[in-house]
Amino acid sequence: MRAVPLTVTALAAALLLTACGGGDDSGSGTDESKAAESTGTTGSACDLGQEVGPVNAAPAAGDSGNVTVTLTNKGAECTLDGFPTVELTADGASATVPKDEAAEAQTLTIPAQGTATFTITYVRGEDGGDKSLAVKTVKYGLPGGSADQSFPWSYGDVALKSGKTPDATVSAFQQAGD
Repeated sequence: MRAVPLTVTALAAALLLTACGGGDDSGSGTDESKAAESTGTTGSACDLGQEVGPVNAAPAAGDSGNVTVTLTNKGAECTLDGFPTVELTADGASATVPKDEAAEAQTLTIPAQGTATFTITYVRGEDGGDKSLAVKTVKYGLPGGSADQSFPWSYGDVALKSGKTPDATVSAFQQAGD
């Protein structure tokens, strides 16, 4: 009698660990690409699409700007935890964006077709200046993910605080609409 409940429990646990994935890859006509599978705190892989925007680009050197990335879950319910890793890349150079120290990491359960966001806040640098990074691409990774995703950067040079540290931060994941 005990073997049946244990078998059912083991089967249910195995199904939970493999529940995410699947889903359809139909596009919505936006700047959307399939994000890599990511492992959250539950060990579930997420099938995420990306959309960049809204963007509040910094108009001039010294001004602040924000770039929001929206991730849409195209599979079954999954979990994201904490902060994405973000790297700004330029011709022959790259810089890691630090997490926003004022932001609090949280664990988000994203339902099928649900969305989550993260925001990159930056200070615009002087175009071609010694204390600026002429960013061409942003690469980001999800916690536990096996591959990075990227999108083109067209919002001007990013100021450098010191050395290769960009004057920028990345927020924790948030439920869209929060």
